Parts: sequence; C-alpha cells; structure tokens
Amino acid sequence: MGMAASQARFLGLTARKNNVEFEGQQINQQRTTLSNQSANYYNDLLGMSVPTPPSVDSYTKTVYTFNDGALTNTITSLIYDTQANDGTYKVSYLSQFEDDFSPIAAGTSVVTEVGGDYKIGSVTLRKMGDAIPRAADGTYSGNPQDDYLSTLSKEQLDKLEEEEQYYIELLDNKYGKQDKGWMVRYVENSSTGVWSPYFYKKSDLDDGITDKNGNINSSVACYTIGSSTTTTEVKGVAGCRIEKDSTGRYIAIHIPVAEGSTETVTYTLTTSTVTDQDAYDDAMNQYEYDKYLYDQAIQEINAQIEIVQAQDKNLELRLKQLDTEQDAISTEMDAVQKVIEKNTESSFKTFG
Repeated sequence: MGMAASQARFLGLTARKNNVEFEGQQINQQRTTLSNQSANYYNDLLGMSVPTPPSVDSYTKTVYTFNDGALTNTITSLIYDTQANDGTYKVSYLSQFEDDFSPIAAGTSVVTEVGGDYKIGSVTLRKMGDAIPRAADGTYSGNPQDDYLSTLSKEQLDKLEEEEQYYIELLDNKYGKQDKGWMVRYVENSSTGVWSPYFYKKSDLDDGITDKNGNINSSVACYTIGSSTTTTEVKGVAGCRIEKDSTGRYIAIHIPVAEGSTETVTYTLTTSTVTDQDAYDDAMNQYEYDKYLYDQAIQEINAQIEIVQAQDKNLELRLKQLDTEQDAISTEMDAVQKVIEKNTESSFKTFG
C-alpha cells in the first residue's frame, strides 16, 4: 500500500472511529434518559397507597336499650353533664313501637280506565272524601257491583265516611299531601271475611300510561292499613344516672319522671352489638373499586417499565456492537499506522 493510499485509509478509519464514538455517546445519553424514566416509574410505584379492606369492627358498635312497656328505647347519646357536675348525664334515645294501624305499601296494581272511571277487575275505585251516594233511607245507591258498600247500613256508611277522613289524614302525613286526593277500594279476606281498604294516589292513576284497551301499563303503587314500626326521638334528658358493673359495662339507667324532678324510674339496660351492614357493604364496594384502580395502575406502570427495559436492552446490544467495531478500527488503524511509518522510513533512507 502506497503512502497516499495508507494516509487516505488512516483518515477514513479516523473518521469512522469518531462516528462510532459519537454514536456511543448518543446511546449512553439515551440510556441515561431511559434510566431516569425507569426511576420515575419506580417512584410512582413507591408513592402509591395500597388499598386496605374495611374492618367490620369499624362499623360495629355497642348499643344499649331499655324497655318501657311496649316501647323499645335505644340510647343514641350519653354525655356527662359538666354544668351540673353532680354525676348525672344527659341522655338521648330513640323510642320505637309497633303501630298496628298505620299506612303501609301493598305492592302495585294494573288499573283499567273506563269512561273516566278507574277499575280493578269489576270494582270501581272511589275517591275518598267525597260523599258516598245514598238512597232516601241513607243506604248505598252507587255502583251495585261494589259488594262491600252495598252491604252497609246507613249507620255503617256514616262511620265509614268518618274513617275515610282519618285514612286521608294518615296517608297524607306519611306519603305527603295529595292535591288530587286518594282513591280507595275494599277487598274481602276470603278466610276471615274481613274487608280491608286499599288506597291509590289519584295523581298516579291520572299520570298512568294506558294502552289501546285502557289498561294502565305503568305500575300503580297501592297502600293499605297494617303494622309498621314508629320511631320518635327523645333528646337531652338531663339528670339521668347510670349504673355500671365491675367491668365498666352499663347495666341500668335512672331517668327522672319529669324535668327537674329528683324522682326517677329505673330501667335495666340490655347490651348488644350492632353492625351497620349497609355502611360496611358500601365501604367494601369502595375498596373493591379502589383495588381495581390500583391493580390497573400497577399493570400500566409495569408495562411501561418493561418497554423501557426492552429499549435499554437494545441500546446495550448496539453499544456492545460499537465497542467491537471500535476495537476492530483501532486494530486496523495501528496496522495502517505501521505501514505509514515504514513508508516514511523508506522515503528518508532513499534521500539520505
């Protein structure tokens, strides 16, 4: 290889070596960037809060109750009276009893509208509060298919009208006052022979969606008279005293017979443990949702980390290739450098 050719080759190798070194620097910079990205992802993982399932103990409390005849009383608040500072407490409690004569829901009915009247089967619903049609002797003179009203005497019809005014009051108090009023029908119990009233909001009937046959397709809510639990709240009864057993559990309460009275009535306290199941179920549902979001976030971050690791692996392989190539270039440059040195040495000898 001549002097000129050797020098040209050396310059080419030098340029190639510089390119390899520059590409290696670029790869190292990319790997540094990927390393920072990976560190950020791991920091995100470390910063995430792991959802914890709710403990049923957090939704369980000790409840104290006492009975006063038919009333069951549940203590809701028991606060030491710091103002009196005489060992007495202010007590609040819920008082519950079974009301055997209360409006209750009774399912739904499909009603037929015929000529402006609402019917269930052959029975026409009647608006309560309106005067019951009467004959001259005061007996019923309305729809002859109304088996119940047709059997009543004048005195019984008079009493029924009074009862229905009371029904309206009860229904309005529980379900809200109805501007259009209430409709009623009476149904006989085939076993006992007792007739029971069933009530409908007239607004529900008027708003019902009917088909071509006049049947109301939407469900019409029905109500009747039955048994329900009635609850009243008694707040801040002062002057109460509490008895405890050796374990500190409340066993009795002394409640004044009247405000400011020193005379008290003693009630035995019953202890029970109650779990707010609805609240616990809501908390568990929230936990399941949070856990789903957490698992999704973990999967997404792990997927990003895998991508970064794969990219870094490819860059590492390319860097090794460049190292091998650079070693080969260096070896060839050393060989070309020796050729150039020999050519230079020969040239000096020729002119020496």
